Amino acid sequence: MKTYAYGFPRLGMNREYKTVIESYWAGRIKEEKLMREIENLERKILHTYKANVDNFPVGEMTLYDKMLDTATLIGLYKTKTINDYFRLCRGKNALEMTKWFNTNYHYLIPRIKENYKPSIFKPEIERLKRLCSDYKEGLPYFIGPFTFLKLSKSANPQNFKFHLMEITDLYCDIVKEFHAVHLDEPALVLDLTEEELKLFRLAYSKIGRYNANIFLFTYYDSVDCLEELYDLPVKGIGLDFINGRDNFINIRSKGFPDDKMLFAGIVNGRNVWKTDIKKAASILKELSLHSKNIVISNGSPLYHLPVTVKGEKTPVNDKLAFAEERLGEIATLKKIMEEDGKGITILPDDAFFNNHPIEKTRLSKKFYVRSLPYSERIIKQKKALNLPLFPATTIGSFPQTPDVRQARTAYKRKEMSEGEYNSFIRKKIQATVELQEQLGLDVRVHGEYERSDMVEFFAEKLKGFATTNNGWVLSYGTRTYRPPIIFGDIERQDKMTVDFIKYAQSLTQKPVKGILTGPVTIIKWSYVRDDIPVEKIALQLALSLKAEIMDLEKEGIKIIQIDEPAFKEGAPIKKRNWDRYFSWAVNSFNLCISETKPETQVHTHMCYSEFGEIIEYIMKMDFDVISIEASRSKGDIIDAFKEKGFKKQIGLGVWDVHSYQTAKSHSMIKVIKKALSVFSPEQLWINPDCGLKTREWKETVENLKNMMKVVEVMRNSKDFLLDDGREV
Repeated sequence: MKTYAYGFPRLGMNREYKTVIESYWAGRIKEEKLMREIENLERKILHTYKANVDNFPVGEMTLYDKMLDTATLIGLYKTKTINDYFRLCRGKNALEMTKWFNTNYHYLIPRIKENYKPSIFKPEIERLKRLCSDYKEGLPYFIGPFTFLKLSKSANPQNFKFHLMEITDLYCDIVKEFHAVHLDEPALVLDLTEEELKLFRLAYSKIGRYNANIFLFTYYDSVDCLEELYDLPVKGIGLDFINGRDNFINIRSKGFPDDKMLFAGIVNGRNVWKTDIKKAASILKELSLHSKNIVISNGSPLYHLPVTVKGEKTPVNDKLAFAEERLGEIATLKKIMEEDGKGITILPDDAFFNNHPIEKTRLSKKFYVRSLPYSERIIKQKKALNLPLFPATTIGSFPQTPDVRQARTAYKRKEMSEGEYNSFIRKKIQATVELQEQLGLDVRVHGEYERSDMVEFFAEKLKGFATTNNGWVLSYGTRTYRPPIIFGDIERQDKMTVDFIKYAQSLTQKPVKGILTGPVTIIKWSYVRDDIPVEKIALQLALSLKAEIMDLEKEGIKIIQIDEPAFKEGAPIKKRNWDRYFSWAVNSFNLCISETKPETQVHTHMCYSEFGEIIEYIMKMDFDVISIEASRSKGDIIDAFKEKGFKKQIGLGVWDVHSYQTAKSHSMIKVIKKALSVFSPEQLWINPDCGLKTREWKETVENLKNMMKVVEVMRNSKDFLLDDGREV
């Protein structure tokens, strides 16, 4: 058997990717050095592939996002300079951003214009040709045309067929430039209509005429239309056998064509536990009964994993495998199978997959319900909080400047005592509360200076988690985080947030939010145990957070915010599995707050997710206020809440914190005006679209001042809705 791996993390062993790109943004290096360093990093990755597997893709590297790269490749956006490219990522008119399938990786959403004229960006084709010449084992990598269009937005969705055929014609010209091509088509695991499948077949029937060596990769779930792929003029099909159990069942019952190669995704690209080699070899042995040409591969892209376990000192190191170790596992499986799988027996079905029955919780329904409904709670909350019309707040974090990171590192290394560290954090909190006082924000936050990351912070304080030193993965662009590892039962050992939030509240008469990360987001942004049902993990987390909330209430905190940006991300790809997921997801949120006082106002924050499809589940969450992103999407998300007759309060994210551009008041007003066509003024809060952790202080203050000018005009004038672009 041959081996193939794809999606190796581009971040680099020491986050070189992040360092060099952000150095360019800061003006510390020139474009020539940026491009040279990125090429060096790309070649290091290709050498790593070459040392471990037989074949691999070339061209996976990007300066920010592969969906945007694809859009520029096919002429949707004309980027004459590198700064033109970065403006689409983080400039004034940056593209919308959302989650890549059900992962915490984000992509930029291209918009297909009515007057779009397809054309190939030839310099990229020439670059790939050079790489393929240097790495004969490599296949040029592209996101496939169907997935690209399916994940894009169109001015007229009715033109999907027209645009797909136009883009397909370009792909025909692209693939004929190469001997063989890797095309990623993960959209094939979505719930597709018959018309969409028909168009997919039509597109690939055309592409296959220009290159007989097309290798088509799917991942994250099973493919419902597998047999229909068999008839396409493609050389190989990549299937995920980790997250797509039905792929295995379908091949067992329907076989696999002899004229195609099966790229068997048999090592996990999304979780960190070592592969059970015996089980994986057993699956490969059974697959070999149904397919003559098997290539051993990973089940999904490896960029969801850190680079390597080397250097880590977790209590479960001996059980972990990151991206480099996955390559080694693939090589090991090849060696075993080349020995004819001697000693390997085909395991029974129940040993192939972790089939955890849903454990019935002992908690009755009353444990998931607050004492009063929203209609009665809001009356008490208005009296307790006494907030003005259009309350203004922020999401939670404020800029974490180098001195904050340095202090945190010094404290972890025991170079700074706990007393010194706490004193440093308190000074930061005091300055931030004073700034919010000056700006006139109605609900304050403490700034989250003690938190390295919104999940890692809680993982370090809860029993049952392990954290890493260098286990970084990319979330979007150059933004990184270190997913914790859940390896045991989760328990709250002590107060986690109370002391610093209590201190912030002591500095002001205005309410300060107690901010926690919700159970779903902690689960989705961690590597979870695979030996127990995820529902049980969610229950343990919810009970831990509930205890924290009750302690915050005891200290007089009147507003609790539970961040759940991963609520949509956690949903299974197949909608037929949604009810089970959302049942425990909603219950875990509601369990956290089930014993809060009616006077305590519960907020939740969600961002960069497509909410339209899940609004009915969001309505079951018993919060009082939800804050959402509304700046990049120009308020499009508001329509989803309108259709369901949303009666609670909503915080509009009126400026894009992921752009370095100053947020203009007239842009904010456009979003607010749209919201006021749906909601009453009493329902609206005004805030940034996300936390301010990654921003600089100068831009943060400037943007908050602009936001507060808008709020002031809204409160004092009936004629604040400017249509001519004037600044207020």
